[in-house]
Amino acid sequence: MRTLSRSSLADTAAEAIRGEILARRWTVGEKLPNEAALSAALSVSRGTVREAVRVLVSQGILETRQGSGTYLRSTSGTALPLATARRAGLREQFEARLALDVEAARLAALRCSPADIDRLRRLLAERGDHGGGDKAAFVARDFAFHRAVIETSRNHVLIGLYEFSSELIAQTIAATLDDDLPEPDMAAHSAIIDAIQSGVSDRADAAVRCFMAPVLAALDKALTS
Repeated sequence: MRTLSRSSLADTAAEAIRGEILARRWTVGEKLPNEAALSAALSVSRGTVREAVRVLVSQGILETRQGSGTYLRSTSGTALPLATARRAGLREQFEARLALDVEAARLAALRCSPADIDRLRRLLAERGDHGGGDKAAFVARDFAFHRAVIETSRNHVLIGLYEFSSELIAQTIAATLDDDLPEPDMAAHSAIIDAIQSGVSDRADAAVRCFMAPVLAALDKALTS
C-alpha cells in the first residue's frame, strides 16, 4: 500500500483501502489485516485507520464483527459519496458524546461546589474563541473545559469513559472547525456552566442539548441534501 501524505488522512486512508479492494487484494468474506497492520502499511495512526474503517462500514463495503475483526462485505457497497459517509459516522460520534455530556452535566448540577464553578469559568476563559488560530491548541483547550464538566459529575466511570473516548471527542471538536458545522460559541459554553451552577439537573440537561442541537441539525441537513 502507498504511504499517505495528504492532510485529510482518514479520507485518504479509506480511499487507499478501497483501492486495494478494487485491486482484488481481498475477496468478499475475507478478513482484513488487523488495525495495527493497516496502520503500519498506510503510515497513519491506528485512530485514523479506525475512522477509515468506520467510513467503509457505513458504505456497506466492510463489516466489523465483535471480537473477530474486519471483513470485506462488498466490493461496491452502497456507493455513498465519501463525504456523506463521513458525516454519518460523525453524527454517531456526536450522539455518543451527547449521551456522556448530558448525564455528566446532570450529575454536576447536583454535586458541584463553588470551586468547581470557578474552575469551569477559568477554563472557559482560557479556551476563548478559535479565531483561526492554532487548531490543535484550541482543540486541547476546548477538550480541557468539557473534561472538567465530566469531572464535576464526580462519577469515576463517566470520567473513565470520557478519557477512553478522548480521541473521538477531540475529533468532534475539530470537526466544527473544519467542516460546514457550527462551532458552539462562548455563550453556549457559558450557558452550561450557568445551568450546572443552578443546581437543577433538568436545566443542565437542556443546556447541553441546546449546545449540541445546531451541530446535529447541520449534520442531518448535510445527510439529506
